[in-house]
Amino acid sequence: MKILIVNGPNLNMLGIREPSLYGSATYAQLETYIKQVCGENGIEAEIFQSNHEGAIVDAIQAALGRADGIVINPAAYTHTSIAILDALKAVALPAVEVHLTDIGTREAFRRVSYPGMACIASFAGLGFEGYRSALLLLKQTLENGQPA
Repeated sequence: MKILIVNGPNLNMLGIREPSLYGSATYAQLETYIKQVCGENGIEAEIFQSNHEGAIVDAIQAALGRADGIVINPAAYTHTSIAILDALKAVALPAVEVHLTDIGTREAFRRVSYPGMACIASFAGLGFEGYRSALLLLKQTLENGQPA
């Protein structure tokens, strides 16, 4: 089972950007965490990060025929990107949305998730653990052959 993990803008700045919100762990530590979770659960992971909306759309489109599902943290594009929503809908792979912080309790403009409209579930406010939850839910969904 192969899962594409897509991380959006500014996640490469983890550990530097607003540590009071995002913590002191770095993006490299997030990648290590994801690889560990995947290794423990028999999941092949492809991890992708970009600050560019079009590159994220390209990565999602390229997953068609190469990945079984997608875990996505669209970051700031959560609240603005119909293009990412449309890409997720176009490939029609099961997808789970992740946010390190709880977007539902932050500024009002952060409470709408366009990409989330194409996802079977969303995990927010769990930090790195949200990725574990998303990966395990996606694995279960794929093994059972049914949406969550």
